[in-house]
Amino acid sequence: QVQLVESGGRLVQTGVSLRLSCQASGLTYTHYTMVWFRQAPGKEREFVAASTWTGENIYYSDSMKGRSSVSIDNSKGILHLQMNSLRTDDTAAYYCAAAPGRLLDPTVGSHYANWGQGTQVTVSS
Repeated sequence: QVQLVESGGRLVQTGVSLRLSCQASGLTYTHYTMVWFRQAPGKEREFVAASTWTGENIYYSDSMKGRSSVSIDNSKGILHLQMNSLRTDDTAAYYCAAAPGRLLDPTVGSHYANWGQGTQVTVSS
């Protein structure tokens, strides 16, 4: 059974950087697509960033493009999300998810069967 555990979320001020991590275990396939989504109170879940297992293909949401970086250490099953220049509208619970293989569209949440419990990021002005 795949388990995903997120970490790194905390209360920060605008403009700072934060690194989130997702530790995966119980992986049985040779390749996965791993992704970050986030959900703010009263809002729908939204795609943040994704990586294929080898890191060859990286995807970012428009809101994160240019101020974030996603990386994967597939030898350890860890997905990182480095976020810079944080804004108050980045405040949300951030969730990691994984799906076997390489997804044609990694931005769709329903493609992922395995989700972590989330880590809270709060950006204060």
